[in-house]
Amino acid sequence: MNIPGERKLKKTEFGKRKSVNIQQEEPVHVRFLNAGSTLPVLIEPAGEDVNLITWAQAHRELLEANLLKHGAILFRNFKLKTAAELDALIMATCDEVAHYQEAATPRTYVGGNIYTSTDFPSVQRIFLHNENSHCPSWPLRLFFFCVVPADQGGQTPIADSRRVMERIDPRIKERFLEKKVMYQRNFGSGLGLPWQAVFNLKEKADVEEYCRRNGIETEWKDHDRLRIRYVRQAATVHPRTGEMVWFNHVPLFHISRLEPHVREALLAQFSEEGLPYNAYYGDGSLIEASVLDEICGTYQEEMRLFCWQPGDVLMLDNMLTAHGREPYTGEQRKILVGMAEPVNYRSVNV
Repeated sequence: MNIPGERKLKKTEFGKRKSVNIQQEEPVHVRFLNAGSTLPVLIEPAGEDVNLITWAQAHRELLEANLLKHGAILFRNFKLKTAAELDALIMATCDEVAHYQEAATPRTYVGGNIYTSTDFPSVQRIFLHNENSHCPSWPLRLFFFCVVPADQGGQTPIADSRRVMERIDPRIKERFLEKKVMYQRNFGSGLGLPWQAVFNLKEKADVEEYCRRNGIETEWKDHDRLRIRYVRQAATVHPRTGEMVWFNHVPLFHISRLEPHVREALLAQFSEEGLPYNAYYGDGSLIEASVLDEICGTYQEEMRLFCWQPGDVLMLDNMLTAHGREPYTGEQRKILVGMAEPVNYRSVNV
């Protein structure tokens, strides 16, 4: 069913970013959350008895059109309460679930296809990024579900990856497009996740086979410590809109983006090559601090914030919209996450 007054959009038109008419359609209200910003689209029930899962399943075309145009949809006041309901919403709106792979941060498995969001200390900010953009495949759809909001802070900031791509200095973009990005990770130092958890494998031979298939260089150290290096895209083409998006993990992995006291403590214990995470240009050369400042500054300028309410569900196109986490106070914040519609690195980077 289409929004009244909205013409049907062809897939070939999505890449032109023509407008989607945001009007009221019973039994829901559809509008933008904040005046002057199209990120996110807000959908709320018009009455008391609207079942979000049933409605969303019947309006997948409408949701797809809004996601491909705007990148994010916030469902509010639908009274969702459980992880099982979130799982059902994902199954109702997507064709295939996606699994968390090559974990970069700790999560807790909840059930079905649902995990907690990153289990980092509340004082730690998680910079804007696109989920699993450093991996051989990633989810096209992300769902964040607020069970309990933080007492203060704890927002999930979002930013338009197309706008980030447009605004970064052309010379920086050209350098990254030419060289791509090299990620390096070290396992077994006592910091970060062990390789067994990251790859969900117990045998070294199985890890080596997985890495070989996915273009990952392995180097074993003593005491079963592992170093991996691999080159991935800095930007890529969205498989449904044809638009170029800035899509990488550089700000999240690069040593310069850590809090100063954390960075100093790590560099006192490890050489730069031995850090748990780091990012370089694809040829192995260092990424300049000024380049990181430019990229991160652009993300900050494009960042949009809203405060979580219990029962909120934020549905993202993971390639069009980056996300992060603000620090918070209180111990009760609980945000769950589910992933869907896997995209393979090789299918969009040709």
